[in-house]
Amino acid sequence: MGGLVLIIDDDRKLAAMLVEYLRPRGLAADTAGDATRGLAMLARGAYDAVVLDVMLPDLDGFEVCRRLRASSDVPVLMLTARGDPEDRVVGLELGADDYLPKPFDPRELLARLRAIMRRRTGAATAPSPVLRFGLLEIDPEAREVRRGGAACPLTAYQFDILLLLARHAGRVLSRDAILDRLRGEPLEAFDRSIDVHVSRIRAAIEDDPKHPRRLLTVRGAGYQFARLREDGAA
Repeated sequence: MGGLVLIIDDDRKLAAMLVEYLRPRGLAADTAGDATRGLAMLARGAYDAVVLDVMLPDLDGFEVCRRLRASSDVPVLMLTARGDPEDRVVGLELGADDYLPKPFDPRELLARLRAIMRRRTGAATAPSPVLRFGLLEIDPEAREVRRGGAACPLTAYQFDILLLLARHAGRVLSRDAILDRLRGEPLEAFDRSIDVHVSRIRAAIEDDPKHPRRLLTVRGAGYQFARLREDGAA
């Protein structure tokens, strides 16, 4: 899998190392040493993924992610020297697709990059029909979710979680099952990340996200995409 990656990190030595590591493995990479330059490069170029450090000299990575998500669904892998789980939750809530604490093994970074890029491009070779559940439409080909004709803003990873659950409507899928099916590689996961993504999906598709009817939590078991009466034969 090839592609072009933007690395936004003020650690020039680390960024240079990643450029050299990724190049022979099929991924070209540009670098930006601060948020301002990174956002400008993203506005000008079409990147397949972004590696984004939290600690930047001008804006923090969370603000960069927030601004990026206002106009783009490019996959984002966040890096941080801080191992605080709260940082991970904040990043995921702002739309990051994955999170990797420093120090890290470049092999794991590569595997995670490939996983989030694969989720965006998709691997289907045959057209997939639009899934319709009442007012909710999930279009695998366009990778869009619509509710009553209005687009629902989701990241690439959140779209894949919703699509997976919808394709197994009525069944309960555990967090581990969701991670295994979407990552496609045996990576150590921040297991609460699924909860954060599900919360964001509910905010996009539910009438009342605090009292969901469509995307249910089954205590001790996982998540279920519920069929409702208004779905009819769908």
